[in-house]
Parts: sequence; structure tokens; C-alpha cells
Amino acid sequence: MDLPSQSPPHPPPHEGCPAADREADEAPRLTVTQVEQMKVEAKVADIYRVLFGAAPNTKSVMLELWRDQHIEYLTRGLKYLEPSFRVLDANRPWLCYWMVHALALLDETLDEDVEDDIVDFLSRCQDKDGGYGGGPGQLPHLATTYAAVNTLITIGSEKALSSINRDSLYKFMLRMKGTSGAFSMHEGGEIDVRACYTAISVASLINILDGELARGVGNYIRRCQTYEGGIAGEPYAEAHGGYTFCGLAAMILLNEVDKLDLPSLIDWVAFRQGVEYGFQGRTNKLVDGCYSFWQGAAVALTQKLMTVVEEQLKSSYSNKRPPGDDACGTISSTEAVHYAKFGSDFIKKSNQIGPLFHNIALQQYILLCAQVLEGGLRDKPGKNRDHYHSCYCLSGLSVSQYSAMVDSDVCPPLPQHVLGPYSNLLEPIHPLYNVVIDKYHTAYEFFSRE
Repeated sequence: MDLPSQSPPHPPPHEGCPAADREADEAPRLTVTQVEQMKVEAKVADIYRVLFGAAPNTKSVMLELWRDQHIEYLTRGLKYLEPSFRVLDANRPWLCYWMVHALALLDETLDEDVEDDIVDFLSRCQDKDGGYGGGPGQLPHLATTYAAVNTLITIGSEKALSSINRDSLYKFMLRMKGTSGAFSMHEGGEIDVRACYTAISVASLINILDGELARGVGNYIRRCQTYEGGIAGEPYAEAHGGYTFCGLAAMILLNEVDKLDLPSLIDWVAFRQGVEYGFQGRTNKLVDGCYSFWQGAAVALTQKLMTVVEEQLKSSYSNKRPPGDDACGTISSTEAVHYAKFGSDFIKKSNQIGPLFHNIALQQYILLCAQVLEGGLRDKPGKNRDHYHSCYCLSGLSVSQYSAMVDSDVCPPLPQHVLGPYSNLLEPIHPLYNVVIDKYHTAYEFFSRE
């Protein structure tokens, strides 16, 4: 009997088969980052899907800032840390800052005994020749100096503020200043924009910033702005959210922000807010809760600089123009007061435009994707909580809540500017220094005494 005619079956492709090899070569290959990006998007989408399908009362609960849990987590950390924290032995002033500042954002007052203990500890971190180390007896470092000074300013007591040895700190900063105008993080350490910012921020806060410290810093930072618009850690490196904030804030404090290409900077930062609604730190990288501040504050700062932005757009500003003359001039007794006023005058400016990023969406990412039920905040879903992300997620939440205010720096934000219940509203910060604004004013008055 004849069998019905049919095409012979194709053998399954196997290793070594030319056709299979061609198909494999033609198939798109995902990078590790692309795979991780898809995983993060899926996790975030699941969370948002629950929110959008929930009843109104449930949505209100989901969008609540869990203050009590965060306060408990942070206060416990100030009193006791697990043995695993030994790896952060050289970062103890940072641990103080992350917890103390986060608690200040939550309007939580520390016990007087805890405040005194922190002041005493940081005093032992202060080197006799200036600057603060990561612990008692450790090498003085600009990063831990920034953390220590911001902590003491956040505590804000007479004892805390008077514990800062301004004379030796000024000498330490002069030793860290290089021939390029930029600063190194420590003796023989790296020279980058972070070092420039921490030096200029601290010097501005405690009113020791003068022409000698400021000279050449702006030109160095300007050379770190990349073709993308963001700012790199050093010339010819990749634009990065942390360095972009540091560079922009330092330039404002130096009154040299017009040296930057602000339109391209805004463009780069604004496009770092991703589909998850949080910010990424670099192009084609994953979302991270800490950039809620680094990127969010950077773009929020530019909302007070729109006059400069418009002037640059009108004149077809190019960041390739040749460097200008040193604008710092000679040192004088009045120069320190002048520099200190830049930070004070800046915060008095009203936003000249509404938010240049999706501030409500950023709040949604922080509240839904960064909060941990047991207290503390994290990088992204699937990550563990830590004090660093708790500090900078809350700082970013504060920035996003106040960024919609236009021509109204006195009144608190309207309820529609705050996602979730109005009790979510945090204390406002001075975005140039990342300290609570009331604490900044106290320090400004203290260090303005002659």
C-alpha cells in the first residue's frame, strides 16, 4: 500500500548545525544590564499593579510614609550596630550623618545624651592638624569631614557647633588643594569633583570659604562636564549623578554656575528618571533610590537658575568655549562673608519654574519601592535596607515634595504636591548642603559672628 506523500521532517537543530549557528548569531543578545533592567521593571510593575487595582482606602495606606518604623530603625542604629558593620570602620562619621540627618527630616528630636555622645565621638575623630578622619586616630579625609560637619550642624547645639576647629580645618583644606585648583580627598588621595564639593560645601557652611580656597575650582569642574551634559568625577570620565550634583552645587556656592552648560545638564539629568519613576545614576544603568536626592536635587537646583538657563539658550551657549579668567580675585577680609552669603541668598530665591522632573512619580517610587516594612529604605525592590539609602531616599522625598513650589518659599507645599496623606510631608532641606533648612539657618548665624 502506498503511503501518502509528505515532506520529510526536518531534523531538530543541534550544536554544530550551520543553520542553527546562523540563527543564534542573528538573535539579539541581551547584556547583563538589560537582563537586570527587565527584572527590576517586572518587580516594580507588580507593585504598581497592586496599587492601581486597590480600593481608595488601601491606596492611602500603601502610600503612607512609615515614620515610626523608620525612626525606630534609625535610632536603634545610633545606639547599636551589628558586628558586620566593622567593614565601615572608616566611615563612622558617615553613619552618624546618615542617621542623624534622616531623623531630622522626620522631625525627630534626639535624646540630649545621644547628641552629646555623638559630639564627643566626632571630636575624637577631629585631627589635631585639621579635618576629620573615619574614626579616632584615622587619616583626615574630606568626605568624612563633610559628614562630621553636617552631623554637627544637624545637631545644632552650642557644644556641637563650637567643637569645629575652623582654623585647623582651613589649613587642612589648603593642604588638600592642588595646582589644578581642585582638591584631593586626603594626603596623596584622589583628585575629583567630590573632593571639590565636600571642601567648598564645608568651607561655605562654617564661613571659611575665601578666594584662596575658591581659586581655580570652577574651571576644574567645568572641564568635568561631559558631552552628555552631566558632570564626571574628573575630566574625560563618564557623567554621573553624584558628581553632577556635587559639581553643580559647588559652582553655585562659588557663584560660577554660568560656566556650566546648564541646558544640557538639565536635559541629561531629567532623562535619568526612568520608567520605574526613580532615577538612575548613569546612562543605561539601573534605578537606585539614593539618586532620588543626587539627581532630584540637581534638577531642583536648576529651577532657581532659569534666568541663567534662558540667557545661555539665547546666546547659543557652548561648553566648548575657552576658559575664562580666574574670577576669584585676591583674598580680602570681606571675601569670606561674600562667599558664605551665596548659599544663604540662593535658598531665598523662589523656584522660577515648576518641577523639571516628575516629582509625584518620584514620591511614588520612594514610598512603594524603597520603603521596607520593618523600617528603613533601600535601593530598589529585592535589595536590603541600609542607613545610606534611608538618608538619601528621604532627602529625595523632601526635595520632590517642595520642588513644585513657585514664588512661595515661606508656605509649606500644598496637599496636591505631597503624594499620600499630608502627614508624609518631611522637613525641607537646603539642597546645596543637604541639611535641614532650620539647622542651616542656626549654623549660618552662629558662624557669621565676628
